Amino acid sequence: MSDKPVLYTSAGSRGLRASWTAAELGIELEYKILPFPPRARAKWYFEINPLATVPALAHDGYVMTESSAISHYLATRWGPTPLAIAPGEQDYGTYLDYLHHADATITFPQTVYLRFCKMEPDRGLQEAGEAYADWYRQRLVKAEQRLAAREYLCADRFTVADIAVTYALYLSTLIGLDHLVPDSLKAYRDRMTARPAFARAIELERLAAKAQGDS
Repeated sequence: MSDKPVLYTSAGSRGLRASWTAAELGIELEYKILPFPPRARAKWYFEINPLATVPALAHDGYVMTESSAISHYLATRWGPTPLAIAPGEQDYGTYLDYLHHADATITFPQTVYLRFCKMEPDRGLQEAGEAYADWYRQRLVKAEQRLAAREYLCADRFTVADIAVTYALYLSTLIGLDHLVPDSLKAYRDRMTARPAFARAIELERLAAKAQGDS
């Protein structure tokens, strides 16, 4: 087994997907908690990740910067595990689809809203931010329909796809968009975040931030 994976992340960021996945698997991460946004407040981080986005995972010579890909990597690198669906299994294509849908379609518009309506309101782009918030609301229909008669997104079990989508729903509680989330998806989110590993991931990030003096 190679050295411990290093996760560069910020509190509440998409790095929680990686923390949660690692907690489910019992993988010990080395945390580097960054102030947000790191592009402005941690200039040294550009040397690790030229985009200066969070998260980034450094392991085995890789530096990965896409949160859903990091979660998939952890689940397969330390697999086999029920958290990942393999080629040939039921719902393999659906698993990959929701894994990427979670970030590209339902997390992304929230980040635009966060930037223009919360972090940089003086730029005068609040209207664009609000438009992306409405985009977020509309794009929830796919997961809502998928979960109408299912407990989990794929293969009748909890997978990394659930971690990825649940984080997107959780983010809405942090940035003031939870009123746009249908009750059925709130119930799904509540079931997923009731898992002990979710609370463990939150606590590990909190402890790391405290130890690094960035509480």
